[in-house]
Amino acid sequence: MRAWQIASFGIPALAFAERPAPAPQAGEVLVRVRAVSFNYRDLMMVTGRYNPRMALPRIPCSDGAGEVLAVGAGVTRWKPGDRVAGIFMQNWLEGELTAAKAKGALGGDIDGMLAERVVLRESGLVRIPEHLNFAQAATLPCAAVTAWNALQAGDVKPGSTVLIQGTGGVSIFALQFAKMRGARVLAVSSSDEKLKRARALGLDAGLNYREQPDWERWAADETGGEGRDPGVDLVVEVGGAGTLERSLKAIRTGGTVAQIGVLTQPADPFPIPLVLRKLARIQGIYVGSRADFEEMNRAIELAQLRPVVETFPWSETRAVLERMERGGHFGKMAVEVQEAGNRE
Repeated sequence: MRAWQIASFGIPALAFAERPAPAPQAGEVLVRVRAVSFNYRDLMMVTGRYNPRMALPRIPCSDGAGEVLAVGAGVTRWKPGDRVAGIFMQNWLEGELTAAKAKGALGGDIDGMLAERVVLRESGLVRIPEHLNFAQAATLPCAAVTAWNALQAGDVKPGSTVLIQGTGGVSIFALQFAKMRGARVLAVSSSDEKLKRARALGLDAGLNYREQPDWERWAADETGGEGRDPGVDLVVEVGGAGTLERSLKAIRTGGTVAQIGVLTQPADPFPIPLVLRKLARIQGIYVGSRADFEEMNRAIELAQLRPVVETFPWSETRAVLERMERGGHFGKMAVEVQEAGNRE
């Protein structure tokens, strides 16, 4: 069996490796992986910035979808031919996150999905929506569940206003889910072309922050009036500490910042006075449980929502990661896995 593996850190060092073909034991499921999508976390894993002490070699990537080939003794949830995706944290099935449930994250604590075949526990899989192909379904485990839970944290409902940062995977899913809930969505990006593409998905207003860096003032201008407190109800914060202060200024009094990303470093001390004055709620989002994933999938099926994804051959995995590092993508990127000797 072939797999991409991290033997040493760095995109150039990521390489194909031959591994023994896995077989399911009791309670386990063998999945033929058909597509794998990429998150910024995967890039950080490959380059050693996420966990420089991670045990190597390691198969990266948390997000993949495929079909069940075989099941081990005692498995009743799945049968050969079922279309499935792995859950991000294999131990978080439902309820609140605990330290124990946080262990077993694919592509980090344990080997991930960037392989021709994987074996996972029966409980570590979900059924994928029928209307999605494998590449579309492969985008769901991390980015989509994260965006879904960010909107849950902000109690987004019809008439709410959501601000997204950039046009990467989490942000575009947040846009799609927010429009599905009847919310108004604002976006900031460094690219006019990407904002134009986002408008085609329902974006209500966008701002190029390179032209107007104080985007928090723009957000206030876009939301004030008619007795309404200026500011958005929710910021889907993917920038990190370096953009948190602007996000706090952009929310209304009592608004929520769903803290997801770690892309930027702080320029100033943590803005505690802003947190107090805004009665701000800062909610950390760390993907979600299997139950969250299944709830989201039901909503996706009802709305017939389709993820925004660009697909590549899996031989181009390094090039995809390099493109992610440059910030050249819109929505999600995925590779379609092709088994050696299988050219269908």
